[in-house]
Amino acid sequence: MSDPIHNSQNLISSVIDQFRSLEPADRLLALQQAAALNANETKTLGGSDILPVEIANGMIENVIGKFELPLGVALNFKVNEKDYLIPMAVEEPSVVAAASYMAKIARNCGGFYASSTQPIMRAQIQILNLKNPYGAKSKLLSYRDELIKLANSKDRVLVELGGGCNDIEIQIFDDSPVGSMVVVHLLVDVRDAMGANTVNTMAEMLAPRIEEITGGDVRLRILSNLADRRLVHGHVRVSPEALTTKSLDGKDVAQGIVEACALAIIDPYRAATHNKGIMNGVDPVVVATGNDWRAIEAGAHAYAARDGRYTSLTRWEIDNEGWLNGTIELPMAVGLVGGATKTHPAAQAAIRMLDVQSAQELAEVIAVVGLAQNMAALRALSTEGIQKGHMALHARNIAIMAGAKSEQVDIIARALVASGDVSVDSAKKLLTEN
Repeated sequence: MSDPIHNSQNLISSVIDQFRSLEPADRLLALQQAAALNANETKTLGGSDILPVEIANGMIENVIGKFELPLGVALNFKVNEKDYLIPMAVEEPSVVAAASYMAKIARNCGGFYASSTQPIMRAQIQILNLKNPYGAKSKLLSYRDELIKLANSKDRVLVELGGGCNDIEIQIFDDSPVGSMVVVHLLVDVRDAMGANTVNTMAEMLAPRIEEITGGDVRLRILSNLADRRLVHGHVRVSPEALTTKSLDGKDVAQGIVEACALAIIDPYRAATHNKGIMNGVDPVVVATGNDWRAIEAGAHAYAARDGRYTSLTRWEIDNEGWLNGTIELPMAVGLVGGATKTHPAAQAAIRMLDVQSAQELAEVIAVVGLAQNMAALRALSTEGIQKGHMALHARNIAIMAGAKSEQVDIIARALVASGDVSVDSAKKLLTEN
């Protein structure tokens, strides 16, 4: 993996005082100053009809309109000694607040660190109807250099940027529902792209030549979303004092987090929910930057089951000095060029706000947001329980569902939390009383 990038020279600050208490318009102005955004970028992030129907109509089929999600900003993040303002497009209450709070705790202990492997994507070419699959493998390997050269002839620009197909792997499946098969894997450095179109094009281009070499029939020619050559590793180290609450010693909180993670490591039923919490942090950033959240989800969960049993994507431990250590490792195939990252105005503005210079840097930031979200969930589960904080934030939704408008929303939400009954019936009753 690459060494962490240390950059303390960036002008962005991820700390904005009283941001939560501001009105949306004032938050936007504060964000504009903190991230050095221009007026157009600020307006775009504000969401005022930022995606024209004409552009939307060119992005997908059968367009009838647009579908919006709330766009929030997680604060306090420091990754590899650089500050980041994190755009998060998500509908679930407590996600942005939890990430920001954990980032504040981590920041006071040195922040997050992350590293990543090179952006290698994998394409698969399936070959059937082979009488001698092992002989076909040997023959294909003897043509390795020719096949790599042919693949790279399709994308000269990528090769000039330092990327391109750099290796071939071959798998043999002796038995399957359709008999034996050989699968060729193209390993392609896609640089700052997500890479799906690149590797798919290369696979399709090589198919006829592979049929000539092997005498078999090529069927599937497509990328794999298990991007296990494109991994991100994130790490955070937190002192017990930073975890102390009004009622619990920080050492006990740290131990509770370790014990909560232990269940996710050994039990796939818990691991599914544990990892969903991680993706609560990952997906909103992927969506906000115009990347493919479905590919990220598929890759993450497949990676969690890579050893034959589904398990946690994170590990939490207590070191010799009593500090809590958290790590995360998962595939992260995101890009800064191509797709919605270049066509959706809000995605472009979100990337500008993040101030990331490469797809690898973006991947590292996204992974630590997942780690922060996981820390928040485990901290809540091992202390007061997940519902107390979540329902306090969910109360605003309940108030709106009951019919509250404008300033009534906060008034009713506070009353619901104080009453301990966060329900639509209770909210309706409070509305009639006010």
